[in-house]
Amino acid sequence: MQCGGFLTSDCQKTMRLHCILVLSSFLGLILGYKQGDNLTLYVNKVGPYHNPQETYHYYTLPVCRPEKVHHKSLSLGEVLDGDRMAESLYHIRFRENVEKKTLCQLILSEKQVDQLREAIEELYYFEFVLDDIPIWGFVGYIEESGFLPHSHKVGLWTHLDFNIEYNGNSVIFANVSVKDVKPVPLEEGVGAAVGGVGLGGGSLTVTHTYSVHWFDSSLPHARRAERLRDYSFFPKTLEIHWLSIINSLVLVVLLLGFVIIILMRVLKNDFARYNVEEEGACDDLDQGDNGWKIIHTDVFRFPPYKSLLCAVLGVGAQFLTLATGIIVMALLGMFNVHHHGAINSAAIVLYALTSCVSGYVSGSFYTQISGQRWVWNIILTSSLFSAPLFLTWSIVNSIHWWSGSTQALPATTVLLLLGAWMLVGFPLTVIGGIVGKNRAGSFQAPCRTRNIPRQIPTQPWYKHTAVHMSIGGFLPFSAISVELYYIFATVWGREHYTLYGILLCVFAILLSVGACISVALTYFLLSGEDYRWWWRSVLSTGSTGLFIFVYSVFYYRNRSSMSGLVQTTEFFGYSLLTALVFSLMLGSVSFWASLAFIRYIYRSLKMD
Repeated sequence: MQCGGFLTSDCQKTMRLHCILVLSSFLGLILGYKQGDNLTLYVNKVGPYHNPQETYHYYTLPVCRPEKVHHKSLSLGEVLDGDRMAESLYHIRFRENVEKKTLCQLILSEKQVDQLREAIEELYYFEFVLDDIPIWGFVGYIEESGFLPHSHKVGLWTHLDFNIEYNGNSVIFANVSVKDVKPVPLEEGVGAAVGGVGLGGGSLTVTHTYSVHWFDSSLPHARRAERLRDYSFFPKTLEIHWLSIINSLVLVVLLLGFVIIILMRVLKNDFARYNVEEEGACDDLDQGDNGWKIIHTDVFRFPPYKSLLCAVLGVGAQFLTLATGIIVMALLGMFNVHHHGAINSAAIVLYALTSCVSGYVSGSFYTQISGQRWVWNIILTSSLFSAPLFLTWSIVNSIHWWSGSTQALPATTVLLLLGAWMLVGFPLTVIGGIVGKNRAGSFQAPCRTRNIPRQIPTQPWYKHTAVHMSIGGFLPFSAISVELYYIFATVWGREHYTLYGILLCVFAILLSVGACISVALTYFLLSGEDYRWWWRSVLSTGSTGLFIFVYSVFYYRNRSSMSGLVQTTEFFGYSLLTALVFSLMLGSVSFWASLAFIRYIYRSLKMD
């Protein structure tokens, strides 16, 4: 059949049939399910209850499985989240109840029984997925009782009751229950008859069954995420904590008001004293004065390690853009609890696309401060975060791969991520650097810098770098410490974070406090006739990352039950990266705030 040029009758029929099939599929997605339609239940992963990031494929356990395992096609975010969905043997039809249907019968060897016992003793839970709804349950049952004599019982759940809620033609919610179900005991040694379960010859025979019950729900499909959010298989720790946020907000407003008022009064007095003489050039100011006025010929002297400073500012600006974009997308409702790994995918895409921001900011400022090795500057900017990220990921992923965890990324995903960085991230950094270099103007310094630097007087102990870092890091950390717990409970737990409005407020508070504290510390530094403010402004507020890492250690020891090599390595590895991100982001904000402040006070001096 030739379908080129004019359409033949057969070609037209074929195209009409194709359009009907496509339209039917589209209408099926809109209209939902009909009674009796098959719903695919995917088995996903299992893992220790207290180690959220230590997960393994469900079929690594001796459970019922099809002869040929068919995996579901997953998104990038789902793969990064450790999902490995595969079709199961459960047959579930829309709005059709099932009573104790046999799933399969297994003959477990002694080694397999020991494997199940070990999994149950480590509180292994499983995760299934039905119509994008996660379903959780425990693999077995463990009971510790008595001291003398001590009793230790381990049982396997061989029957699951699926309770599914529906509204019209759509699934609203699903969970599993083992209520009124007796677990099959798994004894230490395989050798005696176990309550109704065949046992002999070093093996244990178990029969897995399941039931399905459908319940009508009044909740519309558009709001089914609320039903999942209210479900409490995992402990609930995220609640709307307005009182804590209001408390932090009041403290921050008082702090900012105090700093601004004090600085304005002090600066007003300084301007009144320094501008007594209306005439005289900037470099002819009275050398008998002290304070920040006397170092006007040195305050804009370019710092050492220009390339590294510009790379920090560029990557910090990139993460500031990235964080703002993620929060805005979340407020717009683009991240749903039913969209597995959506935030992971969005973060990777935004990180690659915002690489041009880091290249532009770094290249532009590097050119302004008379940097010469701009190629090296671009390479340093592109690798300042990506190199530690790759190193940390390599270690963590190797441990996951060694332990057989689903958190280990497949080779195709690794190549995809490397390709995204090499083909998108790095080229955009180069393009941004070139554009920034070509569009960079001159450095706007109100005062001329002399060739011979002024000698810096000995500074008191409270003006040393370590003290400024302690103050500049602690105050921003205290402003977010309450919300930080909820973020950790989300990232290192199983909660779905939905308080994005509060997160935006806390993010704004963090940036405001960081900028204000940096300006105050910079003024105190200049008042002591110390003009080395460039790196000091970055380190003072950038030290917030150190406080965040210390808090992560506290959270691991006192607020979580995580343990084991796999979970511990991932927790501390990515906590270090998180601390680095906050240091870069806040260091960049504090630097630009200090630079704007210094330009303002020296431009406000009356001079010819």
